[in-house]
Amino acid sequence: MSDSNRLGVFKTYKLYVGGKFPRSESGRVYEVTDSKGQWLANVPQSSRKDARDAVVAARKAFGGWSGATAYNRGQVLYRVAEMLEGRKEQFVREVAASEGLSKSKAAAVVDAAIDRWVWYAGWTDKIGQISGGANPVAGPYLNLSTPEPTGVVTVLAPQKSSLLGLVSVIAPVIATGNTAVVIASADAPLPALSLGEVLATSDVPGGVVNILSGATAELAAPLAAHQDVNAIDLTGAGAELAEELEVAAADNLKRVLRPLPAEADGSDASTDWLAAPGTHRLTAFLETKTVWHPTGALGASGSSY
Repeated sequence: MSDSNRLGVFKTYKLYVGGKFPRSESGRVYEVTDSKGQWLANVPQSSRKDARDAVVAARKAFGGWSGATAYNRGQVLYRVAEMLEGRKEQFVREVAASEGLSKSKAAAVVDAAIDRWVWYAGWTDKIGQISGGANPVAGPYLNLSTPEPTGVVTVLAPQKSSLLGLVSVIAPVIATGNTAVVIASADAPLPALSLGEVLATSDVPGGVVNILSGATAELAAPLAAHQDVNAIDLTGAGAELAEELEVAAADNLKRVLRPLPAEADGSDASTDWLAAPGTHRLTAFLETKTVWHPTGALGASGSSY
C-alpha cells in the first residue's frame, strides 16, 4: 500500500493516575484545538471521582516518595529530563500547536523545560541546607530545624504555558518529597498528558504525579475542600476562582501558594517562565520540624559532657 493511501494513527490521550492511564470515569471528552481553532485531539474531561481517585493514589505514594533519599529523588528527576530529551520532537509539535509558536520557538521552550527538570534535580539534596539548620538558643541546649514535605499538593497548572510553566510548578513539588495532583491547562492539555507518558517511564513511582485534564474550576473546587489534600498551588486560577479556593482550603488549614502578580488573572501570559525560578516554590510546600537537644551542665554538681 502506498503512503498516499495510508490512514494515520491518531494519538489517544488519557489521564495519568496512580501510574496508569485511565479514561475519565465519566466517559466524557472534549475537543482541543490549536491557536487557529483547528481540531487537535479529543481528551478526557475528568470528573470529581477522577480527582478523588488521584488524591488516593497520591496519598498512597507519599510514604515511599517522601522516605526516599534526597539524592535518589534527584536521580529520578534527572531521568525525567533524559526521557523528555528523547521525545523532544513530539513535544515541540505539541507545544507549537498548543501555544501558537513557531517550531524554533517551541524547541526553545522544550529545551528550557528539560533544563528546568535538571535544575530542580540538583536542588533535591541542597534545599535542606538553606531552609534548615542550627538555631541560636540562649540555654544549655541546641536547636535544629529540618524541612519535611507537606504531603499531597494540588497544582493548578498555568493556562498558557503548556509545558515549561507546567514543569515549573510540578518539579519543585515533587523534588522536596511531596506528591502531586495536577490539573492541566484546560485549553492546552496535550503536553501535560504526554508528560504523563514520560513520567511513567522515568522511574517516578506511580502516584507521585497524577495528571487530570478538564475544566479547571470543576476539578479544583473538590480538591481545595478535600480533607486529605495538604496544600494547593493556585497558579492556574483566575482571581475570582483563586479567592473561592482559598476559602475552601482554609477548612483544613491547607498551605496555599497564591499566584504571582503577573499570574493573578490566571492567564500567566505576562509571566516569564524562562526566567530563573529561584527557590520560593521549593520552600512553599515544606514544613519545619524542630528538635531540641541538651548540652552543657547536668545536675547540681555542674558536671558536663
